[in-house]
Amino acid sequence: MTFTDVFPQETPEAKAKRMEWFADAKLGIFIHWGIYAVNGIDESWSFYNGKISYEDYMKQLQGFTAANYHPEQWADLFFRAGAKYVVLTSKHHDGVALWDTKMGELSVVKRSPAGRDLIGPYCAALRKKGLKVGLYFSLLDWSHPDYPGFRRNENKYEKDSLRFNKFRTFLYGQLDELAEKFNPDLYWFDGDWEQPAETWGARAIREKLLKHNPNTIINSRLQGYGDYDTPENGVPVHKPQGNWWELCMTMNDSWGYQLTDNNFKTPYQLISIFADCIGKGGNLLLDIGPKEDGSIPAEYTSCLEEFGRWTGKHAEAIYGTTAGIPRDYYCGNSTLSKDRKKLYLFIDQKPIGPIMVKGLRNNVRVAYVVGKGNNLNTRVMMKAWWSEIPGILYIDVPEGSLDPMVTVVALSLDGALELYPKP
Repeated sequence: MTFTDVFPQETPEAKAKRMEWFADAKLGIFIHWGIYAVNGIDESWSFYNGKISYEDYMKQLQGFTAANYHPEQWADLFFRAGAKYVVLTSKHHDGVALWDTKMGELSVVKRSPAGRDLIGPYCAALRKKGLKVGLYFSLLDWSHPDYPGFRRNENKYEKDSLRFNKFRTFLYGQLDELAEKFNPDLYWFDGDWEQPAETWGARAIREKLLKHNPNTIINSRLQGYGDYDTPENGVPVHKPQGNWWELCMTMNDSWGYQLTDNNFKTPYQLISIFADCIGKGGNLLLDIGPKEDGSIPAEYTSCLEEFGRWTGKHAEAIYGTTAGIPRDYYCGNSTLSKDRKKLYLFIDQKPIGPIMVKGLRNNVRVAYVVGKGNNLNTRVMMKAWWSEIPGILYIDVPEGSLDPMVTVVALSLDGALELYPKP
């Protein structure tokens, strides 16, 4: 089978079905792991930007051991955190593969003390826990002799279609290996900005991957041939226009492990950002950077444990929900059950009085604190008998009901959500 095989056009209904697990998942874990963890420097970019020579960067291969790599422990931690899918860097821009690629010699299997495939055990451990398998893959490869790019403002050659065709054969061969060996549920491409879609053969890549596995999902970084948007390190101010999106974000300021980067966000900050994402109908792909030996630093672990406490307590307001109501109606994040009969209100600060919802046409059957079950008092005020405009719903949330991070209140409605006016 070649990359020129044509995959049939997908209907919107078929795509929605294929994307269903992703839309319901809400939380994913991003793992940047590679030889850059040896010195704790920028992944690939450190030599590209001239911070270190290419030769010294590649010397890190000699120190990459994976001696404490226990993918079962990784999977268990991610499962406890409430994640539903995980994405691992199978190959970053430096071209170093974490699996035993037959397309070249640059892999941790052939060139490092690790000396073994690291992708297969990762896939097996995730699937054993029921987690979806994602693989990050860099389209560009600054190490490959037939790829034109190298360091910033420095190319190996200018406009040589024969050499790029040789590189494309290498690229397609590696994608074949990932599909056939590991069959990921999700491909997370990166590096597409250096070439146009036609040069990559982006459409052919998409068609081939979907032909191999019609249920796989592809992120947006394939020059317009992906399934969902991937904003990076910044929650969109407004809900994105597309049906599916995911914020990828670091816990500190680095993607991979960096010993000197201690600027970690607090669990409260991260959980608040997570609530913002799901309130806008998106996912959060939260990044960690293991050490070269495969161990996960305590700062990441402790945060994921707190995520697990919070997601476990508030699962009904997270998984399988849709975007909530606009902030004109409720001054905070919110989500909706799929049948639109439950509205979940997220409270990320200690209220000094009742919280309020405007424009709600529905009657509230019961209001309660998610994860605690406390029923809450509600009342509607300022509803004029002669006006169709709903009154303001006030909800009392006692201090003793508050979560130490973000509190969630559920409103069980008398029917599918109706707002005035319709947003």
